[in-house]
Amino acid sequence: MPQINPKTDIFDLIERMSALIRSEERKKCSELGLQVVHLQALDYLSRCNRYSDTPASLANYLGMTRGTVSQTLLLLEKKGFIKKTMDLIDRRKVHLSLLDSGLVVLAEVRDTHLFHQARKVFEHDVNNEGVEAVFVSALKALQKAHKGHSFGQCETCKYFTEYTLGFRCELTKEPLSLNDSSKLCQEHSLE
Repeated sequence: MPQINPKTDIFDLIERMSALIRSEERKKCSELGLQVVHLQALDYLSRCNRYSDTPASLANYLGMTRGTVSQTLLLLEKKGFIKKTMDLIDRRKVHLSLLDSGLVVLAEVRDTHLFHQARKVFEHDVNNEGVEAVFVSALKALQKAHKGHSFGQCETCKYFTEYTLGFRCELTKEPLSLNDSSKLCQEHSLE
């Protein structure tokens, strides 16, 4: 494995990896007539739980204005990739969900030769012990500095509680499904 120059900043490395990933995403999106923000919205909706499947949560996650996200959602809905559903309790609230065609497009964009090749090299060249911890630490540092929602997996949140009959969010006082527990939540908190 190549050694990293001790003077190399971990965040410079992350930025470079992000640039390579975005470049590949732009190529794939261009082939499908989409923009990267459309992919990011589809990806988020594939990974968020029922507390975070709203336009406002998506705007927070992407760090964009609600107006910009609204235009993105209109296009994705028009293309048949997402569905909007009115909340049964609060009629002002809208929930977003991916349709099968959105999942297909997302899988197409994610399935890139670059990522497959990189994964092979990574798995061959790197001792994975401790590597994940470095990335998790870097992500936590970035999220802390951002001072926004962490959007972490529900089951890693301080409010997540496991009971003999299932799971519960101590913040909302509601039961959680196994599916919700494994997805991103905007209310996520580690502290």
